[in-house]
Amino acid sequence: MLDALSDGSPELGTNEIARRTGINASTVSRLLATLAGAGVVEHVAATGRYRLGVRLLQLGNAVLARLDLREVARPYLHELVAATGETATLSAPGERDAVTVDFVQSASSVQSVARVGRPSVAHATATGKIMLAFGAAEPAAGQLKAYTPRTITDRRKLVTELERARKQGWAEAVGEREPHLNAIAAPVFGARGELAAIMGIQGPALRFSRDAMKAAVRPLLDRSAAVSATLGGG
Repeated sequence: MLDALSDGSPELGTNEIARRTGINASTVSRLLATLAGAGVVEHVAATGRYRLGVRLLQLGNAVLARLDLREVARPYLHELVAATGETATLSAPGERDAVTVDFVQSASSVQSVARVGRPSVAHATATGKIMLAFGAAEPAAGQLKAYTPRTITDRRKLVTELERARKQGWAEAVGEREPHLNAIAAPVFGARGELAAIMGIQGPALRFSRDAMKAAVRPLLDRSAAVSATLGGG
């Protein structure tokens, strides 16, 4: 239900949430009342609909406050922006998608859009592919959603892509989540060898071309390795 409320529409009614989630409408209504009582969702009296509540922001900030990883990685994000001219991101692997926990924006007038809390779709982004290749997450069940004509929806092709990412130590996405956005990403490992985070570089396709992406690989791998070493993972 929270995923449904966060998926683009600012407000949703009970029946709309029921249709999107496949949960019985009466159950949705009961759960919404519970969530509203906790401040996790808000009931909009004027429309009778529901939207995400500020309590989620408080909970999210509490989680982020524990991520000392951001402090470790932030200088390297700045270095990546200086070295490549593109936006550098830091993401945490999740159960289904990776989530941006920090970023440093490119200084260019034309920028890719990054924001804290934004999910990176597992099969359609460079960051998501790293999560699948090096973490414990699995691709979503069922048909893989096509976001653009370049999105990998064939599971066999995705397996090949993930194998290549493991072999070379980084992944790419060329117009796969958004038509004109290119990105590369690399893993950050923790002290137990686990995937602790994912560092990425993203930019508009006209500027962050294949050649530019190739040139950015070494700076990215160097910085992700440096963060891993700081965490005891390299």
